[in-house]
Amino acid sequence: MTPTLITAVSFSPLDLPLTEPFAIATGAQHVAQNVLVTLTLADGTVGLGEAAPFPAVSGETQASTLAALEPLRATLLGKDVRAWRPLSEWLGDLLPLAPAARAGVETAVLDALARHHRVPLSVLFGGAGTTLDIDMTVTAGDVAHATESARAILARGITTLKVKVGALPPDEDAARMVAIHQVAPHARLLADANGGYDVAEALAFLKELERAEVPLALLEQPVPASDLAGMAEVARRSRVRVYADESARSAKDVLRLIREQAAHGINIKTMKCGVVEALTLWSLARAAGLELMVGGMVESVLAMSASAHLAAGLGGFTYADLDTPLFIAHHPFQGGISYSGATLSLGSDAPGHGVTRA
Repeated sequence: MTPTLITAVSFSPLDLPLTEPFAIATGAQHVAQNVLVTLTLADGTVGLGEAAPFPAVSGETQASTLAALEPLRATLLGKDVRAWRPLSEWLGDLLPLAPAARAGVETAVLDALARHHRVPLSVLFGGAGTTLDIDMTVTAGDVAHATESARAILARGITTLKVKVGALPPDEDAARMVAIHQVAPHARLLADANGGYDVAEALAFLKELERAEVPLALLEQPVPASDLAGMAEVARRSRVRVYADESARSAKDVLRLIREQAAHGINIKTMKCGVVEALTLWSLARAAGLELMVGGMVESVLAMSASAHLAAGLGGFTYADLDTPLFIAHHPFQGGISYSGATLSLGSDAPGHGVTRA
C-alpha cells in the first residue's frame, strides 16, 4: 500500500476555556468551541488539524462544523495526501460554506505529509523564515479594561497592541485608545473594528485620534464586509492604512478589493478560506502591492502553529496577529510555536507543525 494514503479519520469536539472573554464588536467567546481533526496514514504517520469556527464572525459553530465534516469520514479514506491541492479543491466543492472545517482537514493533510517527509510545515510553504514579530489583542471593553490589558501586554514584552473597537461609539473607543497611548506611549497601535462602524463613524474615530495626537499604524475592517464602497471611501479619506479582514474571505474578495482600491492590506486567516486558498490570497496581495497580516480566530496552539508556519514559510507579512493561544487557559497539546516577548518562534525542526497531543 502507498504509505501516504489516509487509512483513518476522526473528528472530535475541542473545548478550550479562555482566561477572559474574547470580545469583538460583533460578539464574544467565553470558551473556544473548536474541532480536532486527526488523520492516520498507511505508514502510521498521524496528522493533526484544528477547525476554529467563530460564530460572531462567520456564523459557523462547533456543531455545524462537526455536521459538515462527518459525511467526509468515509470519502477521505484512501486519498493520498501527496495530492493536497486536488484534495483541497475537492473539499472546496463539498464544503463551500464551511471554511473552518476545510482548514482543519487541510491542516491535518499537510501536517501528515510534512511529518511523512520529516520536514517542518514551513518548508512546504517556502522556507522563508522561522520567526515572526507578534502583536497582542486588547479585547473590547471599557477604558479601565483597556488600560489594564495594555499594561499586562507590555509586561510580556510585546509592544504592538491591536485594540478591538467598533462595539462602542467612536468617541468612547477613541477614549480607550487615548488611555492606552498614555500607559504605552511608545507602543505601535492597531485598531480593529470588525465591521462595527459605518463610514462616518470610522472617519470620526480617526479624527478623534488625530486630534488627540494618538498615532495609529492601521485600522482594520472599519465597516461591514458587505460595504465595499464604504471600505474604499475610508481607505481613500484616511491618513491611516486600512486593512480588510471580513471583506477578504476569498480570492474573489481580494480581487474586488484590489479593483476598487478598497484596502491597503489584507488579513489572511486560514479559517476564513482554507489553507490552500490562503496561498492564493497571499499571491494576489503580493502582486498588487498590498500589505499582509496573518491572523486567526480563537485558536489553540495547534491551528496557530500551522498559521505561523504558513506566514514564516511564505514571508512578506508586516503583521502577525497570532496571539490567541495566550488567551487559552489550558492546551491539551505539546510542542509547536513558542513565545518570547514579541517574538514567535516555530521551534525546533520538528516535522509538520510540531504539535502533538499531550
